[in-house]
Amino acid sequence: MSRVRVHNFSVSLDGFGTGEGQELEAPFGHAGTGLLEWAFETRTFRDMGIHGETAGSHGVDEAFASNWARGIGVEIMGRNKFGPQRGPWSDEEWKGWWGDDPVFHTPVVVLTHHPRPTLEMEGGTTFHFVDADPASALEQARALAGDLDVRIGGGVSTVRQFLQADLIDQMHIVLVPILLGRGERLWDGLEGLQERFAIEATPSPSGVTHLTFQRRAR
Repeated sequence: MSRVRVHNFSVSLDGFGTGEGQELEAPFGHAGTGLLEWAFETRTFRDMGIHGETAGSHGVDEAFASNWARGIGVEIMGRNKFGPQRGPWSDEEWKGWWGDDPVFHTPVVVLTHHPRPTLEMEGGTTFHFVDADPASALEQARALAGDLDVRIGGGVSTVRQFLQADLIDQMHIVLVPILLGRGERLWDGLEGLQERFAIEATPSPSGVTHLTFQRRAR
């Protein structure tokens, strides 16, 4: 069976995966770009058209970042990752943060309590909007992915829900040396997670620590 994976998911030292006050002009709230500075100058992010003004990438960061798309057949994301709107769709012209040719190039399952028609984009990306619990969403995603793996792309609550449902096999979390103090925390309600996963830590000269979680044999 295909694996369920998380990649390049950044959290602060105090466990926040996004800051407070998310909106159109501030997708990560008061965190700004702080959680992603480590990735902006990796070749992987530059190839996706996502870059910043950092001094340059480190090999260890690129090694982890480049695993993002390998063997992935579909992504599952939450409504808040797709866009800033809440509640019923007031603007179905919104097609996500990524422009006409999104970076995914696979089907994407968007979890929302307000389903809308499938949205076909350039480059092979198709957004499917579904109202489903994690297990049902994963079943639908696997049907779209064929024999390839499923990536849980975020945001914070989506990753946490899939962890709570014990549906994730492999996870890459990037611990970023900043303190946010407020926002949305990843680890709440996940006490004892280390009993389900073997965890390894790899430090990078950029200052971040790459944490890999591999499901222990059941």
